[in-house]
Amino acid sequence: MTGSPANGPDRAPSPKGSAPESANSAGQASFAALREQLHEAATAFADGPGALEGILLGMVDDVDRAVREPLEIFPVCHHSPASALAMARRLREKQPRVVYLELCEDMAPLLDELRNCRLPVAVQAFASDVDGFPAEWAPLSVVAPITEASAEYQAIAYALDTPGVELVLVDRSSDHVFQWDSRHGERAPQEPPAPADGVPEPEAGLHGEAVGVEIGDLRPRFAELEEHLLRHGKVRHWSEWWHQYVEVPLGDSGHDAYRQVMFLVGSLFRRLAPGDGDRVRVDEDRERYMWTRIREHLAAGGAAPEDCLYVCGAFHAASRVEEFGVAGSGPFTISPRSATTWQHGLIPSSHAAIEAQFGLAPGSVSIAATQWAKSLKRTRVQPYRLAGQDGAKKPRATKKAAPAVAAPPPEAAGDRLSGFLRRPPVLDTLDEAELLGWSVDIVRAARRSGYLASTADAIAVFETSILLAGMRDRAKPTPYDFQDAAITCIEKDAVPGRRDVRRLVEIMMGGDRIGRVGYDALPPLARDVHDRLAPLELKLQQRGVQRALLDMNSRPELGSCSDVLWMLRRLMPHGAARPIMGERKLGERSVQESWDLALGTHQRALIELGYEGVSIEQVLEQRLRRDAYGPRATTAGVLAAVEDAALYLGSRRLADELGARALEVLAAERTVDGAPEVLRRVRGLLAYYRTAEPVLPPWVESFVKAGYAHYCTLLPTAFTDEDASVGQVAAMLGFLFSMEGLALSLGCDRAQLELAVAQSRPTAPERTALLWAAQVQLGALSRAELRERCGELLANPMVVPAYPRYLSGFVHALVPVPGLADVVVEAVSNAFGRLPDPVLLPWLPSLITTLRAGAADLAPVLIREAGRIFPGRLPALDAWVPPWREAPEADAPGGGVRAAGGGGRGAALLFAHPGTLDAVAELLGCDGTWADSDEGPAGPAGAVLASRHPDTAIAWESLLTGA
Repeated sequence: MTGSPANGPDRAPSPKGSAPESANSAGQASFAALREQLHEAATAFADGPGALEGILLGMVDDVDRAVREPLEIFPVCHHSPASALAMARRLREKQPRVVYLELCEDMAPLLDELRNCRLPVAVQAFASDVDGFPAEWAPLSVVAPITEASAEYQAIAYALDTPGVELVLVDRSSDHVFQWDSRHGERAPQEPPAPADGVPEPEAGLHGEAVGVEIGDLRPRFAELEEHLLRHGKVRHWSEWWHQYVEVPLGDSGHDAYRQVMFLVGSLFRRLAPGDGDRVRVDEDRERYMWTRIREHLAAGGAAPEDCLYVCGAFHAASRVEEFGVAGSGPFTISPRSATTWQHGLIPSSHAAIEAQFGLAPGSVSIAATQWAKSLKRTRVQPYRLAGQDGAKKPRATKKAAPAVAAPPPEAAGDRLSGFLRRPPVLDTLDEAELLGWSVDIVRAARRSGYLASTADAIAVFETSILLAGMRDRAKPTPYDFQDAAITCIEKDAVPGRRDVRRLVEIMMGGDRIGRVGYDALPPLARDVHDRLAPLELKLQQRGVQRALLDMNSRPELGSCSDVLWMLRRLMPHGAARPIMGERKLGERSVQESWDLALGTHQRALIELGYEGVSIEQVLEQRLRRDAYGPRATTAGVLAAVEDAALYLGSRRLADELGARALEVLAAERTVDGAPEVLRRVRGLLAYYRTAEPVLPPWVESFVKAGYAHYCTLLPTAFTDEDASVGQVAAMLGFLFSMEGLALSLGCDRAQLELAVAQSRPTAPERTALLWAAQVQLGALSRAELRERCGELLANPMVVPAYPRYLSGFVHALVPVPGLADVVVEAVSNAFGRLPDPVLLPWLPSLITTLRAGAADLAPVLIREAGRIFPGRLPALDAWVPPWREAPEADAPGGGVRAAGGGGRGAALLFAHPGTLDAVAELLGCDGTWADSDEGPAGPAGAVLASRHPDTAIAWESLLTGA
């Protein structure tokens, strides 16, 4: 890394007209002593002036330039109590009329809603449908978390509650955040940085995958520099270093010293940043953007720079771009926003979510909140809080406009850096009462969490905290020293409860405060959900799980609440609305339901639903259409959307539209991957429409007809395709056989299915068994022949090892041919009865794993069939003969089994109870008498009906012969 001398060509250029010549001379004189001191230090440490002197003197130039700017720049660090305290002091002293804030300019309308929330919350910009960005980036989300111990909140509260004060957001818009992404065109989802110790917090995911925007990212971008600071500062992570060496010294410093120190720190990290060109470019473009917006507002509003305050991160305050200052001359053109429609709202945040998103140490934001409260109590500074917010005092009856206070001349600030840098560190005296209270409290909390802690541990924590602080050159233990001491003295080998000692210390120091968005600040959809669930009489905004009991018999009005809950279960993450009792299926509604609701815990998800529509019905319809018309839509997915449309929305119009879409997707598919899901959903929809509608919808009939032809066409290929599983082929056959009656009535030809089965030539054992089952269903193979083939398989020693695979195919065949359950039971029983133990025992594990992996859901069918066939009691097993081994009865002359009392002419039941057929004959107008069952055939052999009415046979003959 190289620098330049103070007067070298790389020195930061001074903007034209940024200050009068007299002010420039005064600035040079103000820091003359500091420049001389740094020149001597560079000569001593670097063996002569050069790169080090250029860096050190360049930092002084940056500070001098920022101090002399007519528009007062207030540098801050994100979520810093020292910055918030200095901000509150300065606002009460200066009373500026315009506050320029480094925050996305399109988030301004949401800031007034902060008064309806409990901090911390995050201002969010959200876009689900993108236009101008790659589709794989969607959804786009940008969040800016706000805590009470932050300088930006002090500026917002002052500007919104003080009459005559204007708040102007000047940072790039949410759209430009993604426009300026250095990985445009190949952007991957952002993952928040892991915590310093790698332990995730339960509330660390409140921001989701949103891109975080913060004010004052003050962290070294030079890894070696950060490592050097941590090692010599004797601290573990950056948050502890900042607390010890910046927060504490700046807590009681004056305004001028605070500004100059923050300018210096920002300049240091900026000049020692590595050469990351993309990141530097984005940083400089942000600075150009903000100064351009400031100049535009000053020119349009006529406000004087002396009456304004510019709040920005210290990193951006020490800027060297040409556009810097109200008199900056560098040209910068702001690109137009894309056509993406952005939605804005407030979402709940938490300390853990902020730490996880910005890579801070766990507990650092909680410790900062505690430090903020202690600083307010010590300094008696009155902070700003939005009127009407939780914990805020009531506003006064009358307010006066903010008086115009002239800013002091530039030379009034003088040099505060020299004195601050030369001043020895202030050694705070040990507050024994505070440290003793911490020690007692952590032991009490540890005992509640299952640790075997005692008074001796409290004494050990007290003494160890003092010892660690002394080893780290501190007179007073910091919260981080106390945390290390507590972990050392209390936490032993294992954590007995849900929380370790580190987490217990964080809770004791203030805990992970979780924000909440108030009802008035919620989007219309979220407010509508709360209003419609009001009959449940629950505190839905409260975090945690609440039980809701719905009895629609005694309170019919709860039926609408049930509809809302089922839609929320469909739209929101798991756990937001979870049914305990009751279910909703097509054609079925429970009269009593029990729910576990956690809408307060999942408030962010409910708010983001509000970005998609004004009601949950509208959002659900949009999502169903998106799933059905998306580029990756499948037939099974579209049928699922049809089912949801009928189940949750009760919309026949939408169901018919999506059903027509399912027909289009089915015609375009060339694989059978979704066949099992298609079969299951088509069966369910058919059963529903047959009971709920007088006639089937036209799309259902068209789908069955098209599906019959579609699967007949794909069947021969699927039997030999290695990518298609046996379950998928079985589902195809299940569709063809179960829908065959309806398909034939709609004009399909059964010969198409017979030809498809005849053309199938599988080689795998599972598919071969499945083909045999299909042939049995079509009549091309008898059940006796199927039994013979199974016996031949068992008799062939070369085939016996593959017999479990044949059985797997037979089990899958129960989907299209459920009547083969007895044959499958017989095949399994014959294997156990005929195979010797040396063959059966190695073969048995393969059978179990094959059936479990490929046909676990069909095992209950086999178990029921086995329970029907086998005897129910153990004593009867010895005398039991399997049905397939019983001797067949004598065949009748006609080839059939002679029925008792039937004389070979039919079933005996018809002759015993002829009344049914007499009633049918009378209804049809047929006359005739019953013949005696004992008599032989009185007429000629053959069918008498065909001889009486030969026209039917003649028509069939002409159709078959083509005559």
